[in-house]
Amino acid sequence: MSLHEVYQRAESLLEHNWPQLVRNGQVSPHWLPDGESFWYEADTDEGGKEFVRVEPARGRRGPAFDHDRFATALSAATGRHVSPSSLPITDVALIDGGVEFEAFDGRWGWDGDLRRLDAPVARAPGLNVSPNGRWRVARRDHNLWVSSEGEPETALSTDGHRDSSYACQPDALALTTLARRFGQPGLPPILRWSPASDAFVTHRTVQAGLRTQYLVDAMPPDGSAPQLHEYRYPMPGDEAMVTCELVVFDMAAGGRQVPAQTDPLLLPILSPILVDWVWWGDERTVYFLDQTRDLRRLSLRAFDRESGAVTTLVHEEGEPRIEPGQVPGVRNVRVLGSGAQVLWWSQRDGWGHLYLYDVADPAEPRQLTSGDWLVQRVLHVDEAESAVYFVALGLVPGDPYRRQVCRVGFDGSGFRILVDDGLDHEVTVAPSGTCFVDVASARDVPPVTTVRDWTGTVIVALEEADISGLLATGWRPPEAFSATAADGSTQVHGLLFLPPDFDPSRKYPVLDSPYPGPQKARVTSAFGGQRWADRGAQAVAALGFVVLAMDGRGTPGRSRALHDEYRDHYDTAGFLQDHVAALNELARTRPWLDLDRVGIFGNSGGGYATVRAMVQFPELFKVGVAACGNHDQRYYHLGFGEFWFGPLDDDRYVRSSNVELAHRLEGRLLLIHGGMDDNVHPHLTLRLVERLIEANKDFDLLIVPGAEHHFAGYEAYVTRRQWDYLVRHLAGLEPPAGYQLRPFPRDRGLLGF
Repeated sequence: MSLHEVYQRAESLLEHNWPQLVRNGQVSPHWLPDGESFWYEADTDEGGKEFVRVEPARGRRGPAFDHDRFATALSAATGRHVSPSSLPITDVALIDGGVEFEAFDGRWGWDGDLRRLDAPVARAPGLNVSPNGRWRVARRDHNLWVSSEGEPETALSTDGHRDSSYACQPDALALTTLARRFGQPGLPPILRWSPASDAFVTHRTVQAGLRTQYLVDAMPPDGSAPQLHEYRYPMPGDEAMVTCELVVFDMAAGGRQVPAQTDPLLLPILSPILVDWVWWGDERTVYFLDQTRDLRRLSLRAFDRESGAVTTLVHEEGEPRIEPGQVPGVRNVRVLGSGAQVLWWSQRDGWGHLYLYDVADPAEPRQLTSGDWLVQRVLHVDEAESAVYFVALGLVPGDPYRRQVCRVGFDGSGFRILVDDGLDHEVTVAPSGTCFVDVASARDVPPVTTVRDWTGTVIVALEEADISGLLATGWRPPEAFSATAADGSTQVHGLLFLPPDFDPSRKYPVLDSPYPGPQKARVTSAFGGQRWADRGAQAVAALGFVVLAMDGRGTPGRSRALHDEYRDHYDTAGFLQDHVAALNELARTRPWLDLDRVGIFGNSGGGYATVRAMVQFPELFKVGVAACGNHDQRYYHLGFGEFWFGPLDDDRYVRSSNVELAHRLEGRLLLIHGGMDDNVHPHLTLRLVERLIEANKDFDLLIVPGAEHHFAGYEAYVTRRQWDYLVRHLAGLEPPAGYQLRPFPRDRGLLGF
C-alpha cells in the first residue's frame, strides 16, 4: 500500500467519517411534545436514510411517514429525482402528523399534500423559543426583546450595558470569533423556561473591572484591513471575576422582572444555566447551586418567582472542593417532595455517592449508596416508587470506566444493576422520565440501541450497528490494558490503538495521545471511542503507529483520592510519569512497541501535556505536535486554574509552566495555534516560543491566522500538517506530496448552526 493510500485509509477513520463505515451506530432521538415519543434517522441497506418514529408506550417502531408517497410528491414538485431510501432533506421537524423540512433551497411541509413554506421565525438563528412556541426571545444591545405571533417585538429590559449584559456567556467563552467567522449571531439568549412556558429564568452577566485581552484578525472574512478585537478575560489571582445576577421574567405578568434577592453568583467559565446549575422545580420555584470562590462550600438554594426571596435548603463544606459531580455539566442534585427532601451527591466517604436530606433537619443525611465505586450521573427519580436511577462506574471488574445503569431505594435498600450484561451503557432519558434510550456496547462489541423501561426491560428494539464497512478498512478494536502507575501501587487503565495491518513480528513507533484533565477522562469503554476519548487516535494509528490513550492519576471517574491528586501535581500534566511507567511495563510483554521511537500529540490541555512530556522526559519523547496548548497557567483563564488547582500561588503555578522548562527541549517539536483563539490565547504559545528562542532551541511553528480554538474551517489543513510531521520525524517516511484532506463538516454543536 502506498503512503498516499495509507493517508486515504487514515482519513476514512476520522471521527466525522465513521457514520459512513458504521451503519446505525448512533441513534439521536428527536423528542416529540409528549416527552416520550421521538423520531430518528436510520441508515438503510441502500446507503440512504429512513425517518423512523418510535412510540414507546405502544411498543411501536415504524416509518415516520410514507417515504414512497413523500418522494413521489417531492419529485413532482421540484422536477428532481428523489429516492425514497435517500431523501435529500434536512432541518426536519415532525409537526401535527406531518413533516416540515428543508430541501432544494426551500422549506416545505407535507402531511399527504406537499406545500412550500416560509422559513418560520422560530428557526431564525439567535433566538430562544419557548417550548410551547409562543414566545421568541432575542438579545440586542445587551438587553432582551420578546415577540410572539401577531404582536410587535417589545423590550423586556432596558438597563443592560456592556458590563452588565443579559442572558450571555462571559466574553472568554462566548464563541464570538467562531460566530464572526461564519457570519452568525452567536449563542442564542441563555435562559430556562418554566414548565408552562409562561416565565423564564436568566441572568445578567457582570464583567465590570475585568482584565482585557486583544486579538488581531489579520484578514477578516470580508478581506478588509486587519481588525482589533478586545474582550474581557480574568486570570488566576485577579481580584475581579465574572458574576451573574439571577432574574425571572414573568411573561404571564406582562414580562415583569423579579430579581433574586441574593448576592450575585460566581461565573468562572460557563453560565450556570448551561451547566444545569439553575433549574425549575414547580411553576413558582427556581433552584440553583451556589459555590464559593474557594470551592469549599456548595449550597442548594430556592428562588421564589413571585417575591424574589431566596432560601438555602442544603449545603456542604469541605476540602479541597465540594461539587455535585466529578466532571463539569453533571448535576447529581434533585429536590423531592416539593422541597421537603433533597437528593445530594457527595464524596465525603471517599467515593461519589448519593445521600438523602430532610430539609427540615439536614444535619444527618441518609446515605443511599456506598462502596468502592462511583455514582457518575443521576438519571431519574421516581418519587412514587421512592427510587433513584443512575449511572455507576467501577462495578465491572477490570474496567472501572464501564457505565452501568442502577437503581436504589430512598431508604438505601433494593440496589441492583438494571441490565447486568457487563457491557457499557450510554443512556438518554426521555423528557417525560418514563423510559430511556440505551446504547449497549463494548470496545469490541458493536452498539445495540433499544428503548428500556425502568426495570431494564426492552420495550422497543431500535438498531443493531453494522460495522462491515469499518472492518473492510482493516480496523481492529483498541486493546485495553491496565498497568502500575509510577507510585508502584495504583492501577491505571488505557487503550492501545493498533494499525489496521498490524503485524506482531514488526516494531512500531509509538504515539502517546494525552489529555491531562482533570475535568475529563481520556479512556472510554464504548465501541469505537466516544468523540472526546478518540481525539483522532483511530486515524493516526492507521498511519502506521501504535497510539496510547490512558488516564493516569488525577483524572476523574474513580475515587476522590485518586482524582484529587491533580491538586498539587498539575505540573505533571495528568501524571505523565504514569504514562512513562505504563509504556515501559507494556513493552516488556509487547516487543512490537518501539520505545526508541516514541512521540506525543494533543490539542488544548493535550497540547500542554505534549510539551510537558518532551521537557520532563526528553529521553523517551522524541517528537511532539502541540496544538493550542495552555502552556502557562498563570496567564490562562481564572475559572480553569483556580477551580482545578487552587488560588494563584507563585511557586505552584511556576512549577506547572512549560515556559520555565523550555531550555530542556531536545526533540522535534511542532507548535500550532490559532491566531484568533479567544479561549487559549495565542500568547500562551508565543510565550513559549520566546523562551525557546532565548534558549537557542530549534522548533517548528504554525500559526493559523483566522482560526479559533477548534480550528473550525481549518481542521483538514491542520490535521494533515500534524500527520505529516509525525510521519516524517517519527516514522522516518516522506509524506505524500500535496495530499489534501477533504473539508471537515461544520460542528453544529458549537453554536447550533
